[in-house]
Amino acid sequence: MNVLIVDDQGPFRAAARRLVALVAGWRVIAEAVSGEDALAEADRTRPTVILMDINLPGINGIEATRRILASHPDTAVVLVSTYAAEDLPPDAHTCGATGYIRKENLTPARLRELVPI
Repeated sequence: MNVLIVDDQGPFRAAARRLVALVAGWRVIAEAVSGEDALAEADRTRPTVILMDINLPGINGIEATRRILASHPDTAVVLVSTYAAEDLPPDAHTCGATGYIRKENLTPARLRELVPI
């Protein structure tokens, strides 16, 4: 599984890289810091999985997810943020994402649950 990490915070991207490395068969192929960067990287690298922050500069992660899936419907996008599930913006449920994980609950096991190999 080739993974694109999208988050505007460097420390989270670094933690996510380390976490992805713990999932057998998964590898990070690119990173992006904004919704616009995510669109470009998704077109350039064609990832299998995208870990997408919701709150991004420019195009937010929900709209970026919607646009990426319109062009790459086989990509699995997992939204990540600090929101409690019940506080997610309403359009997070309709953007086509595979699922949602709170950043503090991001683990290899949780990723495998949402995106089985």
